[in-house]
Order: sequence, then C-alpha cells, then structure tokens
Amino acid sequence: MNFLIVGPGAMGCLFGAQLKRAGFDVTLQDYLPERAEKINEQGIEVEGVTGEHHVNIPVLTGNFDIQPDIAIICVKSDKTRKAAMTLKPLITEKTSIVTLQNGVGNIEILEEIFGRERVLGGVTSEGATVLGWGRIRHAGQGTTIIGPSGPAEKIISAFNKAGFRTEASDDVVSLIWGKLIINVGINALTALTGLKNGRLPLYNGTRLIMEDAIREALAVVEAKGIKLPFPDPLTRVIEVCEATSENRASMLQDVINKKTTEIDFINGVIVREARRLTIPAPVNQTLTSLIQTIQSTYHERIEI
Repeated sequence: MNFLIVGPGAMGCLFGAQLKRAGFDVTLQDYLPERAEKINEQGIEVEGVTGEHHVNIPVLTGNFDIQPDIAIICVKSDKTRKAAMTLKPLITEKTSIVTLQNGVGNIEILEEIFGRERVLGGVTSEGATVLGWGRIRHAGQGTTIIGPSGPAEKIISAFNKAGFRTEASDDVVSLIWGKLIINVGINALTALTGLKNGRLPLYNGTRLIMEDAIREALAVVEAKGIKLPFPDPLTRVIEVCEATSENRASMLQDVINKKTTEIDFINGVIVREARRLTIPAPVNQTLTSLIQTIQSTYHERIEI
C-alpha cells in the first residue's frame, strides 16, 4: 500500500515514520521547499514513548508522478482547502483521502473537492511534539479511529501493523465532535498557560476553565443531536491529558513558534454554533478571543 502524507508536521512525521518502518511505501508532501530539502537530507528522527528511530522518507514539493493509494491529510485546518486544491490534480480518482486533523469542517471541505465517496474521517489520540524540521517526540499513545468502516478496513490494518491502535466507526460525525470536545478542553488552555497536557487537570484554575468550556461544548452537541463516542466527556478529556501528559498540544506549539493556530476550528466552532443556537458560551468566547489576540500580536508581545 502506497501512502502520501500531506504535511510533515508532528502527526505527519509520526505516521509517516511508523508506516515506513512497518514496510509500507511512504512519501511526504510539503509546501515549504526549504523544509522539504532539510528532511530529505537528514531524514525523520523520532524519539519518545516508542523509542528512538531514524527513517528516510522522500519529501516532495510541487508536482509529482507517484500514484498513492491513500493520501493522509495532516495540515492545519486553516490550510485544508489550499492543500486539497493543490493535491487534486496530482492524484488519481482511485486515491482515498483520510483526514487526521483537528477541528470541525475539514471533512466537508475535502468532500467538496474530492467527492464524498473518496473521503474518510479520522481522529487520533496519539501525541507528538515538533522538535525541529523532521524531528519529533512521540509524547503519548492513544487510539486512532477511522470511518466509515468498510472503505477504512485496509487502512486500519496498515495502521495497526505500524503500531497505532486503530479501530473503525461508521459514525464519523460522532468521531469528529468527540475529538473536538477533547481539543476544546485542552488546546487553548495549554497555549495560554504554557503547560503540557498532563498538568492541566492538576491545578484548580485550569481544571475549572476546562470543565466550563466542555460544558458549553456539550450544550451545543446536545442541541445538535450529536451522540459522542464516550459516555463521560470530562473523564475522557482527563484520560487524554494523562495519556499524553508530556505532550505539548498543537496550539501551544503554534504559539511558541508564532504561527497561526486552529482556534477558529476548535473553540471558535463552539462559539459560532452556540450563537446560532442561542446558547451562551462565554468561556469558549473568552478562550477564542485571547488566542486570536495572541496570534495577531506576535510581533509586539513582550517575552516573559
């Protein structure tokens, strides 16, 4: 099975390295020529809970002549449409598209561009931190879920062979919103406090804000009639914090590196849906506004 991974960030490098080590053909696609050149020169270096590994994977920019069976989208949500439009003329109609991204809205964008029958939704609780271009720390293991189950069967088998505990689900909406709830409780708080995932539940302040943000999100979920893939959302968020205790959440990594975050696709989704449903969401509004302010003022912030 031939994999193309779009986006050589933490997740892209992690899944690419593990799939390559499991014997699959893997190629990475990047929009930054200088990063692609660096990774082509040095390979991908992984450290952390699964040990230390060095894997050489080709990284391409621009046009290419490979014909992947599976394209895994690992770019940030704000880059989904551009990445998909770039990818579309380069692959065949037989290529399946899998998203392992954060936030809500990515599947809809991919289905619009590639067609519903080719797109599979996925979520993962694997934790990874970027240490540098092509260098990552695998900070925690978790479950990866892909659906719908029929078309996902071969991908799930490949992921399990690569060491990722992977399952199938036919309720992709439930998966995506379940992952959103987890990110609502974790990402913005890590970005604002500078804390790793595992520290958030240990302090009264962050724990209380986490609980309130999750309650607001659950009110939206209930109003929309969405059934989540776990019975106790707060408990699930705490479990993810503990399982990825040493991980720097993606939004914290973005703030550290002065990049645009996915806040509009995470807490921002709750704010927009709550407004549409006339449900109060002051905590998520505050978290969203603070992160939006931080990312728009990187050039004038005082380093502490």
